[in-house]
Amino acid sequence: MTPDRAAVIHWQNLRYRWPGQVQDCLHLAEFTLAAGERVFLHGPSGSGKSTLLSLVSGVLAARSGKLSVLGHELTQLSPRQRDHFRVDHIGFIFQQFNLIPYLSVLDNVLLPLRFSKTRRQAAGGDAKAEAARLLGRLDLDVSLYQRPATALSVGQQQRVAAARALIGKPALVIADEPTSALDAERQQRFIDLLLQECQANGSALLFVSHDMRLADHFDRLLHLPELNRATGDAQ
Repeated sequence: MTPDRAAVIHWQNLRYRWPGQVQDCLHLAEFTLAAGERVFLHGPSGSGKSTLLSLVSGVLAARSGKLSVLGHELTQLSPRQRDHFRVDHIGFIFQQFNLIPYLSVLDNVLLPLRFSKTRRQAAGGDAKAEAARLLGRLDLDVSLYQRPATALSVGQQQRVAAARALIGKPALVIADEPTSALDAERQQRFIDLLLQECQANGSALLFVSHDMRLADHFDRLLHLPELNRATGDAQ
């Protein structure tokens, strides 16, 4: 990280273990993600990637250590405070999409704006137009906008989840295997949109994928098993 770029994520001696377990599944020494930086995180299944993303987004709370996101020490916030912080500042593309099945495509994209004044203001005066712009760039036809999320294919749902994460210009975008259901052409369009939107908004991007072909698009490459000391701690 260069000295003139503020830290979006900073952790130090971060530890997490699942309830009922006697050993930590994550023990990470120190890391900083700068504003506007794009980091590609990879590792085999079960290495803790999704757990780490849940810690950074405040879905889970660390057992010990320091974890600062946008200057807020998440380990000092209550679950309710972390929820508010996440919806205001973090766009999360979940691996399982987490769309609301009975809401339309458009209403799913607009959902973060219902809960966050910060992102509602950032989206501008015509939020529906901004949602449509993102959906259009992700190759979702306007005829789909009023359909319920469950009426879409898996690949279409994945793109709706991406538009929802990007709306309102969040300072941090977290993507958990966001291209797994896309064909090669749409995967490239998705990556182009994601990187362009993050660059335009100054958003930092933490991107998890098994697809190493995508790594060249990013500023840094992190292999989680090399960072995670938990395995060594257990020996």
